[in-house]
Amino acid sequence: MNLRRYFLVLAMSLVLSPAVTQAAESGLNIEVWKSPTCGCCKEWIKHLTENGFTVTAYDVGNNAARATLGMPRKFGSCHTGLINGYVIEGHVPASDIKRLLASRPDAIGLTVPGMPIGSPGMDGPMYEGQQDPYEVLLIDQKKESSVFNRYHYDK
Repeated sequence: MNLRRYFLVLAMSLVLSPAVTQAAESGLNIEVWKSPTCGCCKEWIKHLTENGFTVTAYDVGNNAARATLGMPRKFGSCHTGLINGYVIEGHVPASDIKRLLASRPDAIGLTVPGMPIGSPGMDGPMYEGQQDPYEVLLIDQKKESSVFNRYHYDK
């Protein structure tokens, strides 16, 4: 992690957390900034906990977190996470977060822009099995994207 990024992560912990956290190097501990009324955010957090993550959620919205952590707004969604120095924006599957942590690329993090139906948290009974195709994007240090994974595309 470069020095600038380290200080951004530290600042986020001091400014938005009630106490300094260990998110920078803490395994599957993730901090999540979200709206207190967002149901799909709660469902995404449930998906993470069911897949071995420990989640600390802050019900303060996510615009400030996204901006401070360096995730471009054009890749935005309804919640922003921070794990081991990586930003996780939107409905990213737990398996992709684990793959990111295992491969440790020089990147800002992962995003699923928007709120595609069928992604974790957007897959409840109200959607009756609907599936939008979507991509998980890797955002590099230049704030450019590349496809990290694809879901529900015809082969």
